[in-house]
Amino acid sequence: MQTFSDTLGQVFRAILANKLRSFLTMFGIAWGVGSLLVLVGLGEGFRSGQHRQLSTLGNDLVMMFNATIPALANQHTGMRPYKLTLADSEAMRKLPELRAVTVELRRSDLYEVSQWSNTSANVMGVLPNYTEVRFIPMGPGRFLDDSDTVDARRVVVLGDKAAALLFPGRPSLGERITINGIAFTVVGQVQRIGRNNDFDDRKVYVPVTTMVQLFALKGENIPHDALTSIQYQPTTKGNAVAAVAAVHRLIAQRHNFDPSLVDAFDEFDTIKEEKMIGAIFSAMDIFLGGVGVVTLALGAVGIINIMLVSVTERTPEIGLRKALGATKRSILAQFFWEGLLLTGVSGIIGIVVSGGFMWLLQQALTGKMPGWDPPRLVPWSAALALGSLVLSGVAAGLYPASKAAKLDPVEALRRE
Repeated sequence: MQTFSDTLGQVFRAILANKLRSFLTMFGIAWGVGSLLVLVGLGEGFRSGQHRQLSTLGNDLVMMFNATIPALANQHTGMRPYKLTLADSEAMRKLPELRAVTVELRRSDLYEVSQWSNTSANVMGVLPNYTEVRFIPMGPGRFLDDSDTVDARRVVVLGDKAAALLFPGRPSLGERITINGIAFTVVGQVQRIGRNNDFDDRKVYVPVTTMVQLFALKGENIPHDALTSIQYQPTTKGNAVAAVAAVHRLIAQRHNFDPSLVDAFDEFDTIKEEKMIGAIFSAMDIFLGGVGVVTLALGAVGIINIMLVSVTERTPEIGLRKALGATKRSILAQFFWEGLLLTGVSGIIGIVVSGGFMWLLQQALTGKMPGWDPPRLVPWSAALALGSLVLSGVAAGLYPASKAAKLDPVEALRRE
């Protein structure tokens, strides 16, 4: 009775007897698997990069900015500007559709000076909950607190780049800077955010009440407590439809216009943006996956062709083995293991090589291209590629081998 080791020995001798054909077959399989994995990994890299980029703004975030009210829907003549205010944000906090509301009062025309250097950064008047709504990773010290806001204290939190410019090579905590000649004490420092070409890292944060008191927005018909932005999160995570509608009704009521005038609102909805990006990259995944599957199918066709030719060539050998007493089961086992080894080993090689290539890209490019992550190995695509190729190879070997094994030994020996 033929043992498993005997069967494997016959398999290896058959593979080594046709070295070039076996090599080309394995190369085609490895190339097909590797191509599919890299293409799917590329799509996932784009998706994760965009998701990460949006998450640096904040999660479930809707930003509302000052805008203009059209006299008629879809018309841009006779537009009346309006400014969001602290009073608006207080009214929004009472809406049950919102779980968090924060504000921004930004000025880019103020001048910051330390005893070592100076700069002109974006000065942001914010509330203590700004770090809960927005992505603000704190470094040394603390962020603004309720006491700072209530008492309108002259304290400041520096962005990473702003701290480096104002205090080059020196600690900033406890030091003083002046903003347009008014002294502020540094109570904290934000870690590097690295978004928008260091725009966010050059910001400095002060209590919004202090900002309104000292550096309110100037201009005709601008309320004293005018803001540049109100930002909020919906009560229902991942769904801002009800929250946006409630905010539109409230702001329209407070500023005397029809909430159905969509042009009267200037907003950026990260939830909607993320869903749109997700749909785009799902389509990209399908496209790239389709290209990879076509490449994989070509590899499978090559395997089937090679195995069919191999079995046809070896029909006389099958007849001889049957004449010497080999069973149909032992003949089928040999071709099963031959197809399995050829496809399985070369598929694993393709996975390892493509995984190594993507690892090298991650080491070289991670963090170098905003909004894009290097491709990464996606387990389901590896399992799909390897499984489909193994099935192709085994089926391609077993079908003709079963037909040859059914032949009469004399008839099989006569086949050329």
